[in-house]
This record gives sequence, structure tokens and C-alpha cells, in this order.
Amino acid sequence: MTRERAVLVLEDGTRYEGWAYGARGRTLGEVVFATGMTGYQETLTDPSYAGQIVVQTAPHIGNTGVNDEDPESRRIWVAGYVVRDPSRMVSNWRATAPLDEHLVRDGVVGISGIDTRALTRRIRDVGAMKGGIFSGPDAGLDDAAQLQMVREQDGMAGKNLSAAVSTTDEYVLEAEGELVGRLAVLDLGVKLSTLRYLAARGFEVHVLPQDVSIERIRELDPLALFYSNGPGDPSASDAQVELLRENLRDGRPFFGICFGNQLLGRALGFGTYKLPFGHRGINQPVFDTLTGTVEITSQNHGFAVDAPIGDVVESPLGFGRVEVSHFSLNDNVVEGLRALDVPAFSVQYHPEAAAGPHDSMYLFDRFRDMVVARRDGIPLDAATAAATTPAADTTTGSSN
Repeated sequence: MTRERAVLVLEDGTRYEGWAYGARGRTLGEVVFATGMTGYQETLTDPSYAGQIVVQTAPHIGNTGVNDEDPESRRIWVAGYVVRDPSRMVSNWRATAPLDEHLVRDGVVGISGIDTRALTRRIRDVGAMKGGIFSGPDAGLDDAAQLQMVREQDGMAGKNLSAAVSTTDEYVLEAEGELVGRLAVLDLGVKLSTLRYLAARGFEVHVLPQDVSIERIRELDPLALFYSNGPGDPSASDAQVELLRENLRDGRPFFGICFGNQLLGRALGFGTYKLPFGHRGINQPVFDTLTGTVEITSQNHGFAVDAPIGDVVESPLGFGRVEVSHFSLNDNVVEGLRALDVPAFSVQYHPEAAAGPHDSMYLFDRFRDMVVARRDGIPLDAATAAATTPAADTTTGSSN
């Protein structure tokens, strides 16, 4: 089989020559790296990666193929895919197709055969950069023309991508086991595993479009509100921030993951900022200030909340006391927030962790405890105290 030439071009002019992988053509996006050694199918189908060209630091990708059970959403969302050695054969009893077949199906332009270690080190030194992959007829374009396309594309800063990945229609996942009550989930790029874990804890999960109004939420009258992960710059999501502020004024419990953490930070009055190269992978150490434990977490974020670590501070917008509940042990980035006078908390990482570690699964139990306490009229201080101890996970995790 004849291999076709491809090239990855970075905005600083660096070029990496390789071979076409997946669909042929041209793709542009922010070049980032992910450190997970497993779970490539979950990574590719995570809507949080929309608009990004993902570099896998693990050298061999595609060994176990893909299947119909592990996707986190309806399609592959990455803008482009960069690997060193794509597997020439699939070896797993659960596989239903090779990875490159799904890349072609969803129109994902990729490149293989380049030194991904060198590329990752460059991103670590310079930061995430605009980039482009060119294959097929586009591989023959003039070098200057390719570089111009890369540089002229919009950057991730200031970009709102929620509408591109969110559901357009409401839908419901029925509760499993003892019913807790109705939960409203704002789909900003939600992963299926998140919805399953919420339903497994007794929530009747109502998944809502990203542009839902506060009037619709009040009409639905849920016990609590949940904000999912998602792509883009939190500073470009004013409507979702204002919706959350109205929810906090209504007194409804709130839990946010990843993008939801950044939007809680904004709703409380804190700023957000872009990280140099972000946190992406399934081996990120986080310290939980409530329990003094260290969790190994799954992460995918390029922005973070600007809030003081180690101090209880007043919300700049009048929502009472707030503290940083989790922070990164690598670089002290805020990894979680907890409001002390309103029932709200969030984390920057992915407790559903598919694929990845399950250290943080207790957060779903913490949320359930808070909602049940509020439903049953237990005062906030008592409800908060009841929800600070990690509980043993009794659900069945992902097979990955």
C-alpha cells in the first residue's frame, strides 16, 4: 500500500513531515498534547477537544481499534489528530473497526510518522500554538501559503464553541435505583459517562441545550443544576454565566465539571485566563483541601479560574464566602471551587474519567448528598459537612 505525504505546520513556521492518517485534506486548529497512554477513543469523542489538533504523546495508537460502547458522544470532535505509530492491525475482542476507519468516517484529517516527543517538547517550551495539517492535494500547496492559512485562523481565546457541540433538543435519562429527583444538566459538551454516573445516583437527568433560559429551568423545577465540560473560552460564555447567577439566586444546588468550574468561577465574580499549554491527560495530581488527599485525575482544559489558594474570600459579586477546594500539584492551578454560603461547588477535572483513574468518583456522591440534604430541609452547614467525606463508589466503571 502506497503511503501519502502529509505535513503539520505550526504558526511559528515549524514543519513536521509525515504520512496521511485518517481523512485527506486540510484542517486548522490549536495544537495541544494529551498524555494518556490509553483511552484514545474517549479522547477523540470528548466534545471538549473541539477546535483542537490533538497530539498523542503515547507512541502507539490504534492497537485496540474502536468499538460501539466507549464513545463519549455522537462523533469524533477533534479538529485534527497527530500520532507517531498508528497500529497496522487491531487486536481486541471488543473492537468493531480500526481507528482510521472512524477518522475517515467523521472527516478528521490526521498525520502519522512524526516525532511526537519532539513536538510535545516544543509545545511545552512555547505553549499551545495555531497549527494545520495538510494532506492529499493540500500537501502540495506552497509552504508560504500553508503557513499563511495557519496564522490567519482565529485563536482559541475569545471563541465560543458550546453551540457547536451541545444538544439542540432536550432529552431525559431515567434514574437508576432509588429516585432522588429531577436534575437539569446544561450540555456544554457533556460526556455520556457523566450522564450515566448521574443517573446511577438516582437523578432523573434532563439534558438541556446550551442556550436554555432560566425561565425554562424554573418551569422544569429541578432539585439541582449541573454544568458539563465543554470547549472554548469561558470569557465568551456570558449567557451561561448569567443563567448560573440566576440559579444561585434561586438557591438551587449546583455542581460543575471542567468548563462548568470556569463558569462557576465567573458567576461568583472571579476571572479566568488561558494556560500556556493546558492540562490534558489521565495522570494529573490534584490536592483536595477538604480531605487532605491527593487524587490522580483526568483533565482536558486550556483555561483556568483566577482565585486565591489557601484563603476563604468573599465572592466579588455577593454570593458569600468561597474557597479553592482543589489545586494542581504540578503548577498550583485552581482545580476546584466551593461556595460556603450557597450550595455550589465545582472541579476543573473529570471525575467520570473514561478512560482514566477513578480516584474522583466520590464527587458524584458528594453532589448527591448535598442535593438530598437540601431537598430534605437540612441547613446548609450541615449539608456541607455531610458532603465532605469521599464515599466508596458502588457503580460499575468504564471497562477502559
